[in-house]
Amino acid sequence: MKKFRMGAIAAIAGVAVAATGCASGDGSSSAGGSGDEIVVDMWAGSEDDTKALEEQIAVAKEQNPDLQITLRTAPWGDFFTKLTTNMASGNMACVTGMNSGMLASYTDGFVPLTADDLKTAGLSEEDFAPGATDILKNKGEMYGLPFDVATMVMYYNEDMLSAAGADVPKAGWSFDDFEAIAKQATTGGKYGFGMGMGDFQWQALPIAQSGTQPVSEDGTLQLTDEGFADAAEWYAGLVTDQKVAAPVASASDTGWGENQYTGQNAAMAVDGTWNAVGYLTNDAGFKAGLAPLPTGENGNLSLILGSGFGIAKSCENKEAALKVLGSLLSKDAQDYIASSGRSYPARAESQPLYFESLDEAYRDQVQAAFEAAFENVEGQNVSDDWSKVGTFVQPELVSVYNGQASMKDVLDSAQQQFGN
Repeated sequence: MKKFRMGAIAAIAGVAVAATGCASGDGSSSAGGSGDEIVVDMWAGSEDDTKALEEQIAVAKEQNPDLQITLRTAPWGDFFTKLTTNMASGNMACVTGMNSGMLASYTDGFVPLTADDLKTAGLSEEDFAPGATDILKNKGEMYGLPFDVATMVMYYNEDMLSAAGADVPKAGWSFDDFEAIAKQATTGGKYGFGMGMGDFQWQALPIAQSGTQPVSEDGTLQLTDEGFADAAEWYAGLVTDQKVAAPVASASDTGWGENQYTGQNAAMAVDGTWNAVGYLTNDAGFKAGLAPLPTGENGNLSLILGSGFGIAKSCENKEAALKVLGSLLSKDAQDYIASSGRSYPARAESQPLYFESLDEAYRDQVQAAFEAAFENVEGQNVSDDWSKVGTFVQPELVSVYNGQASMKDVLDSAQQQFGN
């Protein structure tokens, strides 16, 4: 995963150091902005990513000629460090970027969006793909709207599977099919599957198999829910019991499963749709493919993930900020995102342009896999301490995958610590 664009998870990411807050007309800084100047804060990780953001800002400037719109960026980690500081001081940018997995820690800084707010922005929930507006909701409140969407899928090395005489994953396959393929592909010192270490990567199959999220809709942590806990234990057993996956070497190998896959040491791995192009055009030259997650007894539930923008509570010119938000999520801006092939847009009418941007060699396969993968998605539920849960569980996975600890024991410990 680390080798490719982070898309919806670390989304568009850049190099400049963020100076959050909205600048006033005289060049000084105020908490929400003043006059006709609105600052947009978003993470960015490369010059190309910053340029892509600037293209979207250009759309907003064209649609709002009476406003001065300024883009400020920072790398992913720095962005949230600064956001924490600026939220505490009431100095957030009027339009601030947010990611679905990070929202729970920052709801206090954003104003909940109402139907009237969306109307002011020139937007409607119906503009977005099914489930997309859940991405930046928390406990029923909408704190922002997404610019892209993603979900988890199964990537596979068709060359390895063919050499092992194994079937290729396809829409509608079952967990029995998954196990059979993984067992066949575990041969010659290679493995059928690469174990996930990231939250989304390791949780995806247990969620799909159980049809249950580790957090309830009202934000209650439920790591010990019988269905989810059993599925998580099964997942760990892919290493310890079925031996179709290699144990993880170190907790620092956060992209273990994905790197096992790209290094051709594992025939399959779970990762996000944001990496589809990177995997299909891999430098190693193997024939790659993707399919929706397997279907369990309770369906094949997947999370809809993504990033977007919200309006800071401290913004002094909320109406202007909403207009900028509307422009950043307008058809013109979303068409740019789609046509560039950078990420899968949240706006439904722009999504076909994403597939048109892809090479004909894999366009149809990607479209079919995406359409199937997004059929049964729901927004990610998170608890107030969700980021702490991930920080606790992730390093423990090494011991679990090495058979030194039980997955259920780890989940139980996390539940006791963070479930109140």
